Amino acid sequence: MQATQPPTDAPSPADPGFKLPEESASPQDSLPQTLPDTATRPVEVMPVDPHTLPVADTSDRDLAIGGIVFLILISVYFFARGAYVHHLVRKRVAPSSAGNAGWLLFVGLGFLSAAAVLAIINASRFLTFAVTGPLVAVGLVALVASLFIGRR
Repeated sequence: MQATQPPTDAPSPADPGFKLPEESASPQDSLPQTLPDTATRPVEVMPVDPHTLPVADTSDRDLAIGGIVFLILISVYFFARGAYVHHLVRKRVAPSSAGNAGWLLFVGLGFLSAAAVLAIINASRFLTFAVTGPLVAVGLVALVASLFIGRR
């Protein structure tokens, strides 16, 4: 068996090893002693009006994706309109009233989905009362009219 030598605690003269930093009297001693020009000036806070903020522009890619999603929804609503008309005719509603109710259902769902797609594409630009309000109002009026006309 070989005898191992105990480790030595003294570092070699070429390598001083790890040293703890000398403790200072206060934590501020380690900071730079010069102040920047803006350190003594008061902070200016400007009020922000949300209507004056720049509106984010919608990219062409977002508009294309939104248009494709809207066309897919419109095609689904077209088939739902036919199923609704068929359902009303089976309930003994006059075919002309059933057709009108079906088209009102299609228009109502189309306007509501247009408002939703525009709000998802760019909420800061399209989710305003001037844009979304009329779309939702026309959509809801058309859906309510569809239900009332479908009862005749």
